[in-house]
Amino acid sequence: MTSRRLILIAAAGSAALLIGAFVFQAMGYAPCKLCIWQRWPHGAAIAIGAVAILASLPVLAWAGALAAAVSGAIGIYHTGVERLWWPGPDTCTASGDLQGSAEDLLNQIMEAPLVRCDEVAWAFAGLSMATWNAVLSFALAAIWIAAARRAA
Repeated sequence: MTSRRLILIAAAGSAALLIGAFVFQAMGYAPCKLCIWQRWPHGAAIAIGAVAILASLPVLAWAGALAAAVSGAIGIYHTGVERLWWPGPDTCTASGDLQGSAEDLLNQIMEAPLVRCDEVAWAFAGLSMATWNAVLSFALAAIWIAAARRAA
């Protein structure tokens, strides 16, 4: 398979993941902060793929691999937050800190995000959307790497 075709497959994979995320969002699964973070590298991978194909710059496949791997890494981080292995961003998870005045507590409640990063909104085969994104993003990174190696 040619480098160009592999780039097309990898960029299309990122597009499919983004479309899937937007479909879930349309179905009522609002994204949390970390979900949004995982989308940006896929957008970059799509743009990189378009430039690499249109301008015949297969060396950009390494940049596409990096973009896909970054989304996968964020997916791993998000999975850890969901499974309570480590804390997530303060603006995205429950802190459990109930100290302070009633006014402080009310302010904390009012400033809390509507969608929390430390709760699994949907899962398939025991894996959350964040975990599936990580698995599929790393698979896409491998395709990008294969494209880069073929181009070299």
